[in-house]
Amino acid sequence: MGGTGLGPMPTDLLLASFSSCYALALAWAARKRGFELPDLEVTAIGTYEGQKFGSLLLSVRSSLPAERMAPLLEPAKRVCYVSNTFAHVPSLEVALAGDTDA
Repeated sequence: MGGTGLGPMPTDLLLASFSSCYALALAWAARKRGFELPDLEVTAIGTYEGQKFGSLLLSVRSSLPAERMAPLLEPAKRVCYVSNTFAHVPSLEVALAGDTDA
C-alpha cells in the first residue's frame, strides 16, 4: 500500500497485543491457583474478512497437562483487556486533535 514492507502491519501489532495480554492473564490465573507457567506460548491468528478480522484464534501451548490448563482459559479470557474489548466492542469516534468536544 505504498510502504516499505519492512515493519509490522498495524494488524500484526493488534494480534501481538492480544496474545501478550492473554498470556499475562493466563499467568495471573495460574498464580492464583498456586503454580507458574514458565514455558507458556500464546499465538493470536486473525482471519481477514474484507477490511476487518472475521475471526480470531488464540493458540495456547504449555508443558502443563491439558486438564490443568483448561480451567485457566475462561478466567484468563475474562480478565484480558484485549479479549474484553473484542467481546464488548466499544464505540469508536474520530476527532481532530485538539477538539475538546470529543
